[in-house]
Amino acid sequence: MKSPVVKRSIVVAGHKTSVSLEEAFWNGMKEISGLRNITLSELVGEIDSNRQQGNLSSAIRLFVLDYFRSRAQAAGGATPSSAAESNPRHDGPNQPRT
Repeated sequence: MKSPVVKRSIVVAGHKTSVSLEEAFWNGMKEISGLRNITLSELVGEIDSNRQQGNLSSAIRLFVLDYFRSRAQAAGGATPSSAAESNPRHDGPNQPRT
């Protein structure tokens, strides 16, 4: 079975490195960099320079998640926690619905 994780080489701050991400995160990065009119390498460089800890792949995933979560909130969408609070049948992330 093929892994959903895709490993790609990218130049960050003048150094070539490999980053492993799921295709959905690569697509999110491409969308964000296009909207900001910067290259994918420049965006990854920003993420790399702003991360406090953890590996680069994790920092990218968190950045993409935060970007689209913020965009959804700005558009008036519900956050996952507010959606769970408004659904009385939801008993938590690992609990079956009754």
